[in-house]
Amino acid sequence: MEGMLTQALIYLGAIVIAVPLARRLGLGSVLGYLIAGMVIGPVLGLVGDGESEDLMHVAEFGVVMMLFLIGLELDPRALWEMRHKLLGLGGLQISVTVAVITGAAMFVGQTWQVGMALGFILSLSSTAVVLQTLTEKDLMHTGGGRAAFSVLLTQDIAVIPMLAALPLLATAGTLSINPDGSIRRASDPVQHVEHSISFVEGLPGWGVTLVTLGAVAAIILAGVFLTRPLFRYIHAANMREIYTAVSLLIVIGIAFLMTAVGLSPALGTFLAGVVLANSEFRHELESSIEPFKGLLLGLFFIAVGAGINFNILFRDPVTIIGLTILLMVSKGVILFGIARLFSLRRRGQWLFALALAQAGEFGMVLTTFSIQQNVLTSYLGERVLLVIALSLLFTPLFFMLQDYLRVKLSERAGEETPSDEIDDQQPIIIVGLGRFGQVVTRLVQASGFKTTVLDHDLKTIQLMRKFGFKAFFGDPTRPELLHAAGIDKARVLVVALDDVKRSVELVRYVRSLRGEGIFIIVRARDRNHVYELYGAGADKIVREMFDSSLRAGRYVLEEMGLSEYDASMSEQAFYQHDREALRELAALWDPKLPLSENAAYVERSKVLDKDLEAALMAQLEQARKDSA
Repeated sequence: MEGMLTQALIYLGAIVIAVPLARRLGLGSVLGYLIAGMVIGPVLGLVGDGESEDLMHVAEFGVVMMLFLIGLELDPRALWEMRHKLLGLGGLQISVTVAVITGAAMFVGQTWQVGMALGFILSLSSTAVVLQTLTEKDLMHTGGGRAAFSVLLTQDIAVIPMLAALPLLATAGTLSINPDGSIRRASDPVQHVEHSISFVEGLPGWGVTLVTLGAVAAIILAGVFLTRPLFRYIHAANMREIYTAVSLLIVIGIAFLMTAVGLSPALGTFLAGVVLANSEFRHELESSIEPFKGLLLGLFFIAVGAGINFNILFRDPVTIIGLTILLMVSKGVILFGIARLFSLRRRGQWLFALALAQAGEFGMVLTTFSIQQNVLTSYLGERVLLVIALSLLFTPLFFMLQDYLRVKLSERAGEETPSDEIDDQQPIIIVGLGRFGQVVTRLVQASGFKTTVLDHDLKTIQLMRKFGFKAFFGDPTRPELLHAAGIDKARVLVVALDDVKRSVELVRYVRSLRGEGIFIIVRARDRNHVYELYGAGADKIVREMFDSSLRAGRYVLEEMGLSEYDASMSEQAFYQHDREALRELAALWDPKLPLSENAAYVERSKVLDKDLEAALMAQLEQARKDSA
């Protein structure tokens, strides 16, 4: 017990000290975790090799939970729409990388079996590092970020056939030592010291297939039919900790089931997350699991840093570091070429290439499995593991390089930040996410309606994303962006732009495009803006200060002795009269003349103001008579 407390103290102390310092220095939390692991492991020797390996097994659940949370954010329809990127970007990246690494390994004298195993291992990237960093830097909604996510998802799925294929690559005649000390050849069956529960062991091929498909079907059916009754039952207890326990039970239970049928637990939990994405309990699951995910991912990165074998590195630093850099540069070149082939934007190409250039945590799993299956020797496997760990350590530096290149490219080309690729179309489109647009968005979304939000202010977009509001960056007056947002079939358009001219142009364009097939609500700055929007075809026009001014005026009337009802009736009468007056005055408005120089407008306005005063006084007099 004392030893466990000591280790917990060491790990948590390293996290608290290193991670905030790394974030403050602009290095990112991932690099902070890795450095903390290296300090308490190889540098100070506070953590032994066995302890870091044990921690790695526990911390791998951080990756599992992360994929579950990602699945919760994905609508099944969105996943289906990603199929081309999954098969195209992801499939091509894996195929080309495996082919290049296999060829390189054979060139230096390795067998094709070893080369292909290395290709499998090193073609994978780090889901944990990349997604964590993309999220921290608000890059997940960019074209390069979404492309990187598609490739990572494909890689996680590809781990399954890779694990199935690796035993077939064992080189005949290779000698190795069994756990009991006996000598065996690679072609002999593998002896295991520990046995985990397996539902497919000893089954014929068709039996394994049926059990595997049955496990996947069980997850889908349970997500559709069992989670709602379960959460309603738990809700009756009205205890927050029970929600947390059930959320962890779902993730751990699915991971156990997937492991028992020989599938990736990360893939299983991702599938469950997708099934539950439209559930009313999605947010409850997210809030319950998020803290555990963050802590376990941090421990995962610390375990990677603590597991770096500096003895091997110090014996041959030039070769190890050279191989790591060669791997990352080679993968980066392949990824950059694929990004150009799929016509990603230039900045998206750099992000896509530099983000996925490292090897990944699943590569460590495949390496260990390859050593067990005698596909790789222990000597080669240890060096591969070190290269993978170093590539993870270098990845935050590659992201810093990407940030530098992004700034330099912008300065050199004088380009604006590219617009996001919009992958979400809803019946309500809200343009503008300032103070006005934020209130509208919050009210509509809180009432259960989905929106597509556009804004041209990148800082506002990034800020709102931190609060959980999904929005897309780009110039909303561009026709191609509007079409991508679904303007052709939207029911309502809300325009809340600060720019008077752009808002009028947008309303005029959408009205000409859709006719009466869309309802347009617009924020106006003043009366002139109202008249322009009226002429452009807006259905409802809301002056930004009008409603708040009316409310303030009502409070004044109440303070001066009017009842709440009478003050409210005066407010309503003023509102109705003003709307009618605006329609009448719009016919007299001349955009070429200031309002004060438009004689007809001024005279009619005076008459309407007198009519308003008379109407309000008559209403108040009638209210007094009624109360008497």
